[in-house]
Amino acid sequence: MTIAQAETPKINDKREIFGWAMYDWANSAFSTTIGTVFLGPYVASLAAKAASLSPDKMAHFLGVPVAADSFFPYCISISVFGQVFFLPIMGAIADYSHRRKQMMQLFATIGAIATILMFFVVASLWWLGGLLFIIANLAFGASIVFYNSYLPDIASEDQRDRVSSYGWAMGYLGDGLLLVLNLILYLLGPKIGIPKDLAIRVNLASAGIWWLTFSFFTWTRLRARQAVKQLPKGETYARAGFRQLWGTLKEIGNFPETLKFLLAYFLYNDGIQTVIAISSTFAAAPLIRGGVGMDQSTLIIVILMIQFMAFAGALLWGRLANWVGAKRSIIISLVIWAGVTIYAYFGLKGPSRVLEFFILGVFIAIVLGGSQAISRSLYAQIIPAGKQAEYYSFYEISDKGTSWFGPLLFGLVNQLTGSLRPAILSLIFFFIVGLIILPFVNVKKAMDDVRSYEAKAA
Repeated sequence: MTIAQAETPKINDKREIFGWAMYDWANSAFSTTIGTVFLGPYVASLAAKAASLSPDKMAHFLGVPVAADSFFPYCISISVFGQVFFLPIMGAIADYSHRRKQMMQLFATIGAIATILMFFVVASLWWLGGLLFIIANLAFGASIVFYNSYLPDIASEDQRDRVSSYGWAMGYLGDGLLLVLNLILYLLGPKIGIPKDLAIRVNLASAGIWWLTFSFFTWTRLRARQAVKQLPKGETYARAGFRQLWGTLKEIGNFPETLKFLLAYFLYNDGIQTVIAISSTFAAAPLIRGGVGMDQSTLIIVILMIQFMAFAGALLWGRLANWVGAKRSIIISLVIWAGVTIYAYFGLKGPSRVLEFFILGVFIAIVLGGSQAISRSLYAQIIPAGKQAEYYSFYEISDKGTSWFGPLLFGLVNQLTGSLRPAILSLIFFFIVGLIILPFVNVKKAMDDVRSYEAKAA
């Protein structure tokens, strides 16, 4: 490929946009099947069995006592804490070398293989589920950095809200279809001689197979924007990446409104991702004294309903952003998210618990994709060209499937209080602080700052 060919692909090309969106279709199976539905409750149940054999009734991982239903939230925090250090340097290397597509392929493959290996998580290896999740989530986050960084390249400024929402919608449609297959196996498996534990392990592996298989649509249609940059003699990509990252860290001080948006986003999206990650653990637990948790099949049906409604919700929020503006549409979504946590704290009691969980799911579905899709496209407007992977590496610290302070807070409050209710209510902190900061972000000034900086650098 020549430099001329690499630098002049068409923008708003429907074929390429479809290929780009298909990566959302592919990787969202990991977020839902692994992060939301199966792995958390499954690992928690295995950890609980291990804890029952321990004198202190705690599961022990590397000698550290852990509450069974706090283990998975802790694993989420560890994986994302690792991303804080890992993703920015990967983004810098990708921008320096112009190897975004190749690095996206590499990390998608690593993440998918780690997910497939979750088939081997059994009672005696309960901790393996957490270890493989940490590896897979690190790789997942890295691949999403490069995926997100293509948005400003493939869509013009006036089309980014729509294209971003389209990508999220495709993600919900794809993982919704896989979840249908997962549900069929989970419900019908025992009738055809497949134990539920084995059905869960097959479903975990299926997410990795789905992720890897459908990624090939993206590899064949997504085009590189620049020719691969060769290293000077004696130089390494790691050293060049660190040098470029250091320059970017100094540069980002020129964009105070972008930094303000990132701070708000880190907080409110950490809350969103925590709600998504722990929702099945929360619903499956016995929240009332002497009660029982919601059964797995009901959980899957509710989450399946959320996936298909979220497909429409993501497209709706793309239109809402055009009507009221991107920032206002995000603020509206955060008000709904705060209401969700309050409802979860006071509700979900007694015989109407299943109905209440369905109602809760409806509100989550309405804002689930929209709040994140519009945040992604808004961010694309307020970062400089040529360094998208680096800037999206900062963004990805709390993007799709990644959060660290929220799960840590949830796990600690649950372990200290012995109840999931105050743990879920503690997450309202993230939405309230996000609602306090976001209105003060001046989007127009952020865009003007970037244009002014680029003009001076030209």
